Amino acid sequence: MDWRRGLCSVAFCAGLSAPFFAQAADEDFLDAPEITISSEKAAGGGLYLRGDIGYAAWLDEGDPYYRSPGSGNVAFDNARFEEPASATIGLGYQFTDVIRADLTAEYFEGRFDGTSLSATPCAGEGVGTGCAFSHRANFSALGLMANGYVDLATLAGFTPYLGAGIGATRIDWKTAHETSSCVGAGGACSGNAGGASYGGRDSWRFTYALMAGVSYDVTDRLKFDAGYRYSQISDGDMFGSGDAQGYDDGLSRHEFRVGLRFALW
Repeated sequence: MDWRRGLCSVAFCAGLSAPFFAQAADEDFLDAPEITISSEKAAGGGLYLRGDIGYAAWLDEGDPYYRSPGSGNVAFDNARFEEPASATIGLGYQFTDVIRADLTAEYFEGRFDGTSLSATPCAGEGVGTGCAFSHRANFSALGLMANGYVDLATLAGFTPYLGAGIGATRIDWKTAHETSSCVGAGGACSGNAGGASYGGRDSWRFTYALMAGVSYDVTDRLKFDAGYRYSQISDGDMFGSGDAQGYDDGLSRHEFRVGLRFALW
């Protein structure tokens, strides 16, 4: 029958063309791009080390005061904290291209100078006299902070960021040295021959910080970081002996900081 002859013709043609289709398919498969899976981490994730130095351009010491025997709390007049430099090291992790966090340890030192005026009469003098006290003490501080950051859009290698941190700072006050003089007459201050020393106090204080800055991609792994940080350290004891005590009202630090971040991945 005619339909049988047509079917046989189609099968015969298909059999003849099959090798050519198979060869073309093999060539297309060989020409297809090779797909590989990289074991490297995607950009934006991994550990990094950091190191920074800072300088506190402005310190706000609040209202420190001195408690002297028989005079109650006496505010320090002209109290001044030195403007200390700081050094920081840390270990962090870049979770995404936007979010990162790190743990840091910071060290800085400083000195306190303050004067106070007591209404206690000078020895052997009457009403209208008083004692002027001057105190000087050095301190050191170790801060441990947990920080989080948001990296904003990168343009020509520059990435602005915002950050915040919480932690604790151990303030270690050294021995405070006091000098005194009588105001209003020539006598000596009661119970004080003109000078005294008081043992320093140390304590851990709650600390928080706010940061803003910009980083620059020096290489794929190395970034230069420059920014501003505001930190607030809680109040506590400064020095004291018996009834004579000194207290600080916390310490606010406004710092300009520069440093490097090196990616370990």
